[in-house]
Amino acid sequence: METHLSVRTEGYSSSTEQTFNLLLKAVAEGSSLEAVCADSCGVVASNTLREQLNRALAVADLQQQEAEMNASLAAPLPAGMPRGGLEVAIDTHDEPFYGKTPELLTYTRKGQAKAGTTHFFRIASAYVIWREVRLTLALTYVLPADDLLSVVKLLLARLAHVGIHASVLYLDKGFCSGEIIRYLQHTGQAALLACPIRGKSGGIRALCRGRGSYCTDYTFTDGTVARLALVDTRVHDPKTKRKQRKWLAFVLVLLDWTPRQVYTRYRRRFGVECSYRGLRQVKVLTNSRNPALRFFLLGLGLLMQNVWVLARWLFTRRPGKGRHKLIPSLLRFHHFRKLLVRAVERFYPPPLAVSVFVSPQSVIH
Repeated sequence: METHLSVRTEGYSSSTEQTFNLLLKAVAEGSSLEAVCADSCGVVASNTLREQLNRALAVADLQQQEAEMNASLAAPLPAGMPRGGLEVAIDTHDEPFYGKTPELLTYTRKGQAKAGTTHFFRIASAYVIWREVRLTLALTYVLPADDLLSVVKLLLARLAHVGIHASVLYLDKGFCSGEIIRYLQHTGQAALLACPIRGKSGGIRALCRGRGSYCTDYTFTDGTVARLALVDTRVHDPKTKRKQRKWLAFVLVLLDWTPRQVYTRYRRRFGVECSYRGLRQVKVLTNSRNPALRFFLLGLGLLMQNVWVLARWLFTRRPGKGRHKLIPSLLRFHHFRKLLVRAVERFYPPPLAVSVFVSPQSVIH
């Protein structure tokens, strides 16, 4: 954090090192800055810390903050990790926003109602898959004017900046559009995209027939020609307790996979969803209206996951012949977070007593 992030909060009652330690504890606990400051024996007031962070993280410097956060995310790359032939998944994550200020709404995306709002702060990330090492190596703040094609281009460019070249790119249904498919075909980037099945009888739904999975060529309404894999699956219905037939559609770009391979390999994309679920555990609770601060706190959560993955890869492998076996039980994510909290509390111990107006001896019988 001190190496790559330019956040400086030097003042009368706080220092940058102290701020980073308190932020680290807040991220590890998944709590708020208010709770962390109250639990650190009055090291610094929470209002002072928030004011300093808001001054250090200006919205006008959002692009610079993105570059710094991407540099910190790429720092924990293992030395033995190859830079080519890696699988990459790209996805977006939304954080609810409840403000109504017109200036702040220019930094939010409007979407389907969720969590009591229709406006969200949106980030997009690129997730790299290599053995048991799963790292988020590229991150960007998505503005309302940014389309998904520009987001994909930016994330792939940032991966190329650190020498990462994707052998296969996994994208979900939200990225399945003609312009993205044509861009991937033009650049020669192999990709697998989930394709939505809309309508009642025409289009792709008309192809979801037969007794088994198959591949075919398909022309979209905008003239884009692509290879489709129609996968016939059986899913468990929680109501009837039986398995029901369900069709899944995927777009293959420069891939010659069978439907079974498509169904098996696409499941690897769900790792990026796991990174967002893990982000909920290390997300600093805040109602701040500063988009730069919200982006900074989300980036810290992803950075902590990267450091945990690297520590697990370096220290929990059982030596032996051939490929070393990873033992995940030696360093679970919640164990790693507790270790960080205890390390910070060595410098800023929590209070062991509270001030009261009545003596405990007078009420204990």
